[in-house]
Amino acid sequence: MANFIFIAGGVMSGIGKGTTSASLGVLLKSKGYKVEAMKIDPYVNVDAGTMNPIEHGEVFVTKDGIETDQDIGIYERFLHQDLTKENYLTLGKVFLSVIQKERALEYGGKCVEVIPHCTDEIISRIENLGKRADFVLVEIGGTIGEYQNALFLEAARQMKLKYKKRVIFILVSYLPVPEMIGEMKTKPTQTATRLLNEAGIQPDFIVARAKVPLDEPRKQKLALFCNVKKENIISAPDVEFIYQIPLNFEKEKFGEKVLKEFSLKPKRKNLKEWKNLCDRIEKSEKELKIGIVGKYFKTGKFVLMDSYISVIEAIKHACWYYKRQPKIDWLDAENYEKNKESLKELLNYSGIIVPGGFGQRGVEGKILAIEFCRKNKIPFLGLCLGMQLACVEFARNVCGLKKAHSTEFNPKTNFPVISLLKEQRKLLKEKSFGGTMRLGEQKCKIKKGTLTFSLYKKEIVFERHRHRYEFNNKFKKIFEKNGIIFSGINPERNLVEIIELKNHPFFIASQFHPEFKSRPLSPHPLFLGLVKKSIENEKK
Repeated sequence: MANFIFIAGGVMSGIGKGTTSASLGVLLKSKGYKVEAMKIDPYVNVDAGTMNPIEHGEVFVTKDGIETDQDIGIYERFLHQDLTKENYLTLGKVFLSVIQKERALEYGGKCVEVIPHCTDEIISRIENLGKRADFVLVEIGGTIGEYQNALFLEAARQMKLKYKKRVIFILVSYLPVPEMIGEMKTKPTQTATRLLNEAGIQPDFIVARAKVPLDEPRKQKLALFCNVKKENIISAPDVEFIYQIPLNFEKEKFGEKVLKEFSLKPKRKNLKEWKNLCDRIEKSEKELKIGIVGKYFKTGKFVLMDSYISVIEAIKHACWYYKRQPKIDWLDAENYEKNKESLKELLNYSGIIVPGGFGQRGVEGKILAIEFCRKNKIPFLGLCLGMQLACVEFARNVCGLKKAHSTEFNPKTNFPVISLLKEQRKLLKEKSFGGTMRLGEQKCKIKKGTLTFSLYKKEIVFERHRHRYEFNNKFKKIFEKNGIIFSGINPERNLVEIIELKNHPFFIASQFHPEFKSRPLSPHPLFLGLVKKSIENEKK
């Protein structure tokens, strides 16, 4: 049975609980231990699939097709391992399971209650994950003091009671430095610790997030008022890039201190690959300008990068591989609909990406951007909806099918180059939206002799999907006649997975989401291809 590490957040959200947890996982793996990570979301949603990206950030898809929180993507990238449905839990999933068991008389006619039945369900899932690891890192979403995560904190408290020294708690808390005062304040973290104490939990570690490193007086103060050993107060200042964090934690001996709490020692020490990665990043000085044309950017006056966090990270991985520093700009597709002259700004970029998305807003602007990239030989990568709109643009402007569209946006189009599969029509008619898309890892056969094959260097690959609409094979011949190559096909269902354009330096689009499989230590081939051609385009 594994050891369990619970990570909770204090003061405010968005301070890096997931990155902290993933970085600790890197350290434990480097010391010879098997690690699993679990993200607990305190939402009544069964999964993240129906959430708006502006509300909750990117929906990350696992290999087995579960729509999850973006933190699962952080764990996969840091730990360099694929996660599954067992690694993601929501309050909705807990309630659904308990209700289904009650309906099936699995509780033997008992009065089913939140405690112990819901907490038992949570504990059971955490324990099951522990069967395949030495350590399970459990990130409890939300912030201490919120009512939404109270049930998960209670389950964690019960696990401490049950497993005693095989359970520890880490509080990740923010220490502000108000400009008008100019001093780092510990009081919010003291308050967060007391709120955790009220839930019956005493933190064993405090990870102090702040703009600057924690000084000695602040460490002493936190140790005294939060009842945590001073050596277990870990400084976590802002960093230039998140992949520095495991190395920063290693300097603080965070991994060794955690092992000490479990009366364990490192089996080995090996952070060589991680150090090499950070060295490469630090030596990547020359910028490469990449534009992302999309719509999930703004909430009020603020720009949210979390909507496309995996795309951003995949670009970074590929740029760093070529020792370039990515300069990523957000380009609002709706601007191109209002002012076509503004399309000329695309010439300022070495490469353009049109990522996935849902809904009518910004669609025509994306199509205009794709046309501009095609005509002006700008390296282009389309992802999911980006591929579908590349097909619409090509049908309209090259094949002569002027009113071609996707039936998602125009159900009555005479040229439905993108349409629903039969089973998807049935699901939508029944209003069965959650977890019913084409999801997870699917086989793709790459056509030999294509640009795509030169990137993957193998014939069979597996990529992750999240969509309902597909290319309509009735239009295959006219597309091929006019210069499109269908370079990736799903062999089981004859579905188009990748297209590329003849006589263009780099015009590739995929129905799947390659960004979900990119890792800092193993960049994705399609992003590597885009970056390589973007560098060549820059030189021209």
